[in-house]
Amino acid sequence: MRQLWVFDFDGTITRCDSLLAFIRFACGSGRFVCGFLLYSPLLVLMKLRLYPNWKVKQKVFSYFFSGRTTEDFDALCRSFAEKRSSLIRPEAARKMAEGRRQGAQVVIVSASIDNWVQPFFPSVTVLGTRIETAGGRLTGRFLTPNCYGEEKVNRLREVLAAPREEYYIVAFGDSRGDKEMLEYADEGYFRPFG
Repeated sequence: MRQLWVFDFDGTITRCDSLLAFIRFACGSGRFVCGFLLYSPLLVLMKLRLYPNWKVKQKVFSYFFSGRTTEDFDALCRSFAEKRSSLIRPEAARKMAEGRRQGAQVVIVSASIDNWVQPFFPSVTVLGTRIETAGGRLTGRFLTPNCYGEEKVNRLREVLAAPREEYYIVAFGDSRGDKEMLEYADEGYFRPFG
């Protein structure tokens, strides 16, 4: 039987939400605060479940990054991973390494943009929210559905090289967005690293 170990990124592998950390890193604290003040009405509606999470996320992402070149954005992502490695929980990194030692395929499934998740773990498959580009620049829109909830299971199914019953899946998550993924797994661990 094939082993597949699946990890959420934000809050499971990391100590905080990487979207907020990345925006602050890439744009500075002043622009970060201005942007979130501008979108605070939508953020409140999102928290009240009156406006979809993915729409708010896309609008905020577009505000900060629309129009940037892909090259510049990817360089920012690599620099973020290099300079903010302290965001990674050591116990989560050890668990991922343990999975690889045991011969498991290790995958990160995250609602975060895969461009900044991948540089933290270059040898691991990352299934994140993908961004749209046109003419070498970010459009500010998402190319895929926000990788949250049931979408995490959909994305996992896409990468299975064999029927589901040939896999033993171990999943690690920390939030409501991981519920379906944890239920899909043979073993699910909620908030295992703190």
